[in-house]
Amino acid sequence: MNWNQLVTRLFGSYHGMRAAGDFLQGDVMFEGQPLTVVGTTHHAPIGVALALAQARVILDTIAQHPGRPILLLIDTQGQQLRRRDETLGINRAMAHLGMSIDLARRRGHPVIGLVYDQALSGGFITSGLIADGCYALPEAEIRVMRIPAMARVTKLSEEVLTALSQSNPVFAPGVGNYVAMGGVRALWEGDLAAALRDALANTPVEDTRAQDGAERGGRKLAASVVQRVLAAA
Repeated sequence: MNWNQLVTRLFGSYHGMRAAGDFLQGDVMFEGQPLTVVGTTHHAPIGVALALAQARVILDTIAQHPGRPILLLIDTQGQQLRRRDETLGINRAMAHLGMSIDLARRRGHPVIGLVYDQALSGGFITSGLIADGCYALPEAEIRVMRIPAMARVTKLSEEVLTALSQSNPVFAPGVGNYVAMGGVRALWEGDLAAALRDALANTPVEDTRAQDGAERGGRKLAASVVQRVLAAA
């Protein structure tokens, strides 16, 4: 689903969203209330400029519209792998984006992430995974890295990792595995406007991903380890 089809289903034909290259931005009305929407399209690589553009929208919303909900639309291939962006400090720009989203949450802005196409690597970590709740469309693709790349990093063979991915969601790409691990709260199917309405009303502000992963069988130890660390602190 392309971004225009998505926002039309969410907000109607006169949604007011606009795209500037890979950058999406709009102030829309939803259920009679204003909503800030920001995100990316075209499997965007997140470079310095795109990270700072998204952060600017979020910080402006914090300054000018206290408490207004924010919807992050996610379609990214990850960070921009370019010497220019590395030289300019892509790590700091992406950290700035992540901290801007975290600041919005701390200031009382409900922040919802929606993976509507593709979400990879650092472009996903510094956006949807920092939201109060991250959701996805069933046809979305989510992964940190492909199995061949994972094999190079872990020094395990592709055959071993492929076998592990059959029984352990941590090693497997796919939106269903991220639901099982708790990284994605739920899939949005059917009436997308109703799904957004429910997310804005019922997404908890506390981080429940470890507990969700334990209950769903995708991350069996994270929640208990967290509790042991807190008890020992």
